[in-house]
Amino acid sequence: MNIKQFLSVSALALGTTAFAAGSHGDEAKPRHGGVVTVVKDVSYELVASKQSMSLHVSDHGKVQDLNGATAKLTLLSGSSKQEVDLLPNGSALAATGTFSADAGTKAVAQVTLKGKPVQSVRFTLK
Repeated sequence: MNIKQFLSVSALALGTTAFAAGSHGDEAKPRHGGVVTVVKDVSYELVASKQSMSLHVSDHGKVQDLNGATAKLTLLSGSSKQEVDLLPNGSALAATGTFSADAGTKAVAQVTLKGKPVQSVRFTLK
């Protein structure tokens, strides 16, 4: 590959990445005070505290139907691991209890929405 081809391909790749990142607009901003991750144009916002966990799901700003939805949330903090089942509760998948929700905690959610394949979503708590 010569230098002109390399520069052309690089510019195209960087331009596409910038366009893709900008296409989510307000959807990537937290609406409930949590941490947001966007996967396949679906926005997942995890709101975590020491007493509760809730996962809000929207597609292009439209709240998703959570009837029949479930999620298994795995919290990883240092060497500790905690698994939490999230169930529909109003406009979110939620659970109450005692949780490791310190800044820096990693969270992985396996989300199943009715009629859709399982989606893995990763978060880092702030």
